[in-house]
Amino acid sequence: MTVKAILFDLDDTLLWDDRSVKEAFQATCEEAARHADVNPAELEASVRKEARALYEAYETFPFTQHIGINPFEGLWANFVEGKQEEFRKLQALAPGYRKEAWIRGLAALGVNDPELGARLAEQFPAERRSRPIVYEETFEVLAELKKSYKLLLLTNGSPDLQREKLAGVPELAPYFDHIVISGDFGDGKPAVTIFNHAMELLGLQAGECVMVGDKLTTDILGSFRCGMKNMWINRHGMLFNGEAEPTFEITSLRDIRGILEAEREVQISG
Repeated sequence: MTVKAILFDLDDTLLWDDRSVKEAFQATCEEAARHADVNPAELEASVRKEARALYEAYETFPFTQHIGINPFEGLWANFVEGKQEEFRKLQALAPGYRKEAWIRGLAALGVNDPELGARLAEQFPAERRSRPIVYEETFEVLAELKKSYKLLLLTNGSPDLQREKLAGVPELAPYFDHIVISGDFGDGKPAVTIFNHAMELLGLQAGECVMVGDKLTTDILGSFRCGMKNMWINRHGMLFNGEAEPTFEITSLRDIRGILEAEREVQISG
């Protein structure tokens, strides 16, 4: 079948979320070092460790796994949207979670200063919100692909947080015919249901779509399960882990057009 639509992941595919989070940690931990005897890099590692341990201890953890919300999104998300009751639990947990992660991160390095931890817990969300970083080729590629294909954004996450990320880069959303957020839908990638929902919105079958994303365990596995071709964007030379082999492996969004054109030529000549 001829490809008629491209489904895109958001975080670390179109938006450089890892860099945004890293820079927010750096700025916050450097501020901590002005008030306490800590190494910023060591504090970042400590807070990440404590945040993950806390996050996984909450009763909401299975739900966050299902929807696709990671511990570091919890450090700045408010969880004010979403129909499921678990979002209300996350909304109630979030302020304490943020504070406790930073307090424990400091304490693990020998700094027992809850007041400083509370201040850092408020600074980190502000630092993250001030850094909506987009890959340099994102708009160029979307503008080119929009001429020939339907585009759908398929992202895991909390509805309010993913919409906030999009609002931080207002030029992004208009490129898409549809935007599907797992927290709105009720299932997250790699569930086949969310891919089927996306195809229903497009009015297309799996053979007419291609998924582009950076995560083998969600973007690639989910599209593989529903019979959809995919492109694994592997910017950092990661090794394939054997869960679901991608149809194509790319290192830049700019590779997409060439692959689609080559595929179309094969179909025509065949």
